[in-house]
Amino acid sequence: MKAFLILEDGTVFEGTHIGADKEIISEIVFNTSMAGYLEVLTDPSYAGQAVCMTYPLIGNYGICLEDMESKQAWPDGFIVRELSRMASNFRKDITIQEFLQNQGIPGIAGIDTRALTKILREKGTMNGMITTDASCDIHSILPRLKEYTTGRVVEKVTCGEKYTIQGSAKPVWRVALWDFGAKDNIAHSLAERGCNVTVYPAGTTAQEIIEDKPDGIMLSNGPGDPKECGEIIREIRKLYDTDIPIFAICLGHQLMALATGADTFKMKYGHRGGNHPVKDLETGRVYISSYVVDMDKLDPSVATAAFVNVNDGTNEGLKYTGKNIFTVQYHPEACPGPRDSGYLFDRFLVMMETGSADNACGRAARADAAWRADHRNLQTEKGE
Repeated sequence: MKAFLILEDGTVFEGTHIGADKEIISEIVFNTSMAGYLEVLTDPSYAGQAVCMTYPLIGNYGICLEDMESKQAWPDGFIVRELSRMASNFRKDITIQEFLQNQGIPGIAGIDTRALTKILREKGTMNGMITTDASCDIHSILPRLKEYTTGRVVEKVTCGEKYTIQGSAKPVWRVALWDFGAKDNIAHSLAERGCNVTVYPAGTTAQEIIEDKPDGIMLSNGPGDPKECGEIIREIRKLYDTDIPIFAICLGHQLMALATGADTFKMKYGHRGGNHPVKDLETGRVYISSYVVDMDKLDPSVATAAFVNVNDGTNEGLKYTGKNIFTVQYHPEACPGPRDSGYLFDRFLVMMETGSADNACGRAARADAAWRADHRNLQTEKGE
C-alpha cells in the first residue's frame, strides 16, 4: 500500500506503508544511530514525535522484547529507507513490522531519508503527516500541521505510582528517581552499582521526596518542551534549595536550569543518536554519546558549563556553583549507543559518599574502571 509523508512546508514524500493502519500528525525528527532501533522506539523522550532513522536498513536483527527501554513504544510514527524483510538474530522474538503493528505505530518506508534529513537540517525540525490517503487535499492539511504541538507529554509517559528497584549488589545508597519519561536503563545503571532506586511519578511533590530521605536524587529524561512543566519546575527549585546531591539527565537537565533562572530554546534540529561527540571540560576527554540551555542567560554564580558538544559548541551539561548538583543533556545510560559516559553514574555515587561535587571526577573514573572490570569478569563467568 502506498503511503505519503507531508511536511508543513508542502514537501511530499511517497513510499510504502508499514506498521499500524492509521494516519498521524506529529513532529518529525531524525536519529543518526546505526543500531538500537528498538531502544529508540521505546524511549519515552520520543512521545509526540515521528522518528526518521538515517541509517538505511532497519529491522535486520528483529525485535528482542527484553531490550525494551519501557513497557511500550512511544513515537507517533516511524520513517525508514528500507524495512528489512528478514530478521536474523537468535534472540529475536518478533519482526519490527509485527512490533509496529502491535504497538499501533504507523510508518512509511522507501523514501529518501537522506533528502528528508537534509530538509530538517536546513529548515529545522517541522511537523508532518503520515497518511495512506492519496486523495487528501494538501492545502487543507498544511494549517493543521502548523498548529500541532506535542503538548504536556510528560504526564503521558510517567509511571502511575511510586515503586522501588532493589540494587543488585549490597545496597549502599538510596536514590530517588523522578520519572519524567525515564528509560529503564537509568534505574538499572544505578541498581547494578548498588543503589536502591525508588521511582516517583512526575506529579510527586518535592516535599514527599525530601521526607523519604534519599541519599541522592536523579531527575530523568523525558519528552516535550521543558517550559510546559511549570509545576514540576517549581518543585525542582525546592530540591535545589536542599543539600541533597542531584544528578539530572536530558529533560531533567533543562528543568533544573529553568528552576534556577536560566532559559532554554528549541534547537534547529536536535542531537539524536549514539554518535555525537561531547567534551567533559573538567577532564578534557571526549565521549561519544532538542531543547538546549541558553548559556547567554545563565548566571555563572549559579552554574557553569561542564560539558560541550564538539560539533556545534552547544551546552551539554552544567555544574552548579556551591551545590552538589551536576546535569547533562545527553544520555550516559546509553541503550542504544556507546557506554563511554557511564562514569557519570559513579561521579554521582562519589557525590553521595563525600557530599561534594568538587574533585569527584578522578574518583569516579577509577570507580567506573573497577565496575567495568567486575562487570567483564561476571560476564566471563556467565559465558556471555
